[in-house]
Amino acid sequence: MERRKFIKSTAATATGIALSGTLSASVISASAKKRPIHVFTKCLQFLSYDEIAAVLAEQGFDGADLTVRPNGQVLPENVATDLPKAIKAMQKAGVGCNMIVTEINNPDDPVSQNILKTMADLEIKYYRMGYFSFDPKKTIPQNLDEHKIAFEKLEKINRKYGVQGNYQNHSGTRVGGPVWDLYHLLKDRDPEFIGVQYDVRHATVEGGVSWPLGMKLLAPWIKTTDIKDFVWFKDEDGKWKIKNVPLGEGMVDFKTYFELYKSFNVEAPVSIHYEYDLGGAEHGNKTTTMSLAEIKSWLGKDLAFLKNQYEKFDLL
Repeated sequence: MERRKFIKSTAATATGIALSGTLSASVISASAKKRPIHVFTKCLQFLSYDEIAAVLAEQGFDGADLTVRPNGQVLPENVATDLPKAIKAMQKAGVGCNMIVTEINNPDDPVSQNILKTMADLEIKYYRMGYFSFDPKKTIPQNLDEHKIAFEKLEKINRKYGVQGNYQNHSGTRVGGPVWDLYHLLKDRDPEFIGVQYDVRHATVEGGVSWPLGMKLLAPWIKTTDIKDFVWFKDEDGKWKIKNVPLGEGMVDFKTYFELYKSFNVEAPVSIHYEYDLGGAEHGNKTTTMSLAEIKSWLGKDLAFLKNQYEKFDLL
């Protein structure tokens, strides 16, 4: 019942913006922004394309950071038909999309190349790459030398299609966890076609108070960013674990982050990741225990925080 009421109440948003074959003024405005704010849409995977678009339009987001990967909103094998449908739904609601999330890490995979071609046709510039792992049977330098080849090939393919692949620094033992390893993979690569989707939350988990050094090192290749927050806590067994929390409620030093962010003149989409408790929606579940109204309230809260930071640091 709530979902039907929501669709009815936002129908004017979704249908009142006639495109007539072109982007609406609001979409044009969003694409013209230096740092348009997108939502990593994993947390809205229980909604249809039209419903996602209506939520983002209602909350005031600039764009959708769509999942184009297995179990995502757009399945890789269906990208040629389904990604245009998703983009059309966003455009109808006045919402942009200049970044997508993929698992692309194999430059020889024809499905991956089809994703790149489709996003290029739709004028989507940025995609998040898939992760690489360290083979424990090989040394770290040997691993990096092998991955350099893949990065070089991906750069060439990205150049062919005029898109840019960004690798997210994600805490853990995969490539990108230490952050410094990405420099070795990117130092000879053209940042116009391959770079980093910098994630300050994961950098802080791994870097403690030294994370600004890694951010400075990667600065030339930081082309898109993720943003979220976290705290460390002890579980019932006394083990330290990570808990994701709303922006500004955790351990991320946003003052230092945005000072550096501004000094590097990063002008590209930012994706807010909602990975704290949203009744299962944060995991991409198709059914949730939290109401849509409450989920929307959390979306709006983090958006307000980020916009406040933009204003505070003169990033609008």
